[in-house]
Amino acid sequence: MQAITDRRILRIAAPILLANIAVPLLGAVDTGIIGQMGEAAPIGAVGLGAVILTSIYWVFGFLRMGTTGLVAQATGAGDLAESGAILMRGLMIGLGAGVVMVLGQVALMEAAFLIAPASDTVEALARDYLAIRIWGAPATIALYALNGWLIATERTRSVLALQLWMSGLNVVLSLWFVLGLGWGVPGVAAATLIAEVTALGLGLWLCRAAFSGNQWRDWPRVFDRARLKRMWSVNSDIMLRSIALQGAMTGFLFTSAGFGDVELAANQILWQFLMIIAHALDGFAFAAEALVGQAVGARAVTDMRRAGLRASLWAFGMAGLMAAVFLLGGPSVIMMMARDPEVQVAAIAYLPFVAALALTSCAAYMLDGIFIGATGTREMRNTVVLAVAIYALAIWAFVPVYGNPALWSALMLLNLLRAVFLGALYPRLERRVARGV
Repeated sequence: MQAITDRRILRIAAPILLANIAVPLLGAVDTGIIGQMGEAAPIGAVGLGAVILTSIYWVFGFLRMGTTGLVAQATGAGDLAESGAILMRGLMIGLGAGVVMVLGQVALMEAAFLIAPASDTVEALARDYLAIRIWGAPATIALYALNGWLIATERTRSVLALQLWMSGLNVVLSLWFVLGLGWGVPGVAAATLIAEVTALGLGLWLCRAAFSGNQWRDWPRVFDRARLKRMWSVNSDIMLRSIALQGAMTGFLFTSAGFGDVELAANQILWQFLMIIAHALDGFAFAAEALVGQAVGARAVTDMRRAGLRASLWAFGMAGLMAAVFLLGGPSVIMMMARDPEVQVAAIAYLPFVAALALTSCAAYMLDGIFIGATGTREMRNTVVLAVAIYALAIWAFVPVYGNPALWSALMLLNLLRAVFLGALYPRLERRVARGV
């Protein structure tokens, strides 16, 4: 196995960092474009519709995480044939799940709006948005597997190229459809749909090395019972963990909707800032996933520890930098993203919570990366479920009394608890890797 160096970590993390920042930046651009209409309801509608889909997609984030951990370990063990078979399994799961979403779109929307207490205007616009974007579900979910394979094999420049294509096309089409053609909320949805579908084709081409041999169509290997059982165990744990965590994230914005259109719009804008921070830190978490996974495959505990530590130091430095940037520059960005004066005032008032979350969430993100690389998925599942339960209790107890500040404080508590719980279990993870279990 290659030496774990800062240069290698940055070579993996830098393209991922840029690619990940592009994801929430895209949401921020969409919000800003809709914000030019000068009304709060369209901002809330795009945000609510996007959160509903993202909430479901994040449940399928196990495809990205599970694929990264398993492929990295196969790579570390020198089993290249298995890495291609893992990708094929992931693609079949992603495309199948997306088709189910398309077929069940009516029930999905009814359930979502039964949970989300938005105004009639916001709900009507959000329905228009979802009716278009749902058709991109197969492509979007399958892309998780493609990205996982690219990260595990340290081909992160390809991940960046894929994200730049999708984000760039989405921005160009959104500007044209919304500001040029006047399509409003449906225009943003159509732009995103086109970007997602074309990105799937590009992603398959970027992963062509996985299809260069016969391993991807070696059906006895692809459907091998023991390998499928391990993949199911890893992915089911991550899926349950993602359901719990995404439920917490979705609950944040759904609770925001209960505060009215102004605070919903303000929280939606700040949520874009928070996603930029989270995705930037994930660049180093993904580097930890790849390097820790390869070390686990090679049964090199020292390399595993060094990879997690070095990547985490870089992540904490990035967290501090981004907290300062958003504190200083955030108000100006908010003024550009929303024209409504009430939304501007509300968003600026809660901006310090975003900076605080950058610092308090870093450890949770990095420990997630370490445990994913080591496929310590059972520990991840159990600790997130416990942390989310405490988070929900905090919302129930304090939000009715203290409102939006209590909601942001509960989110901070959630991420702190995730870090504390996983940190306590890390020594046991090392011992398990050392035993080759």
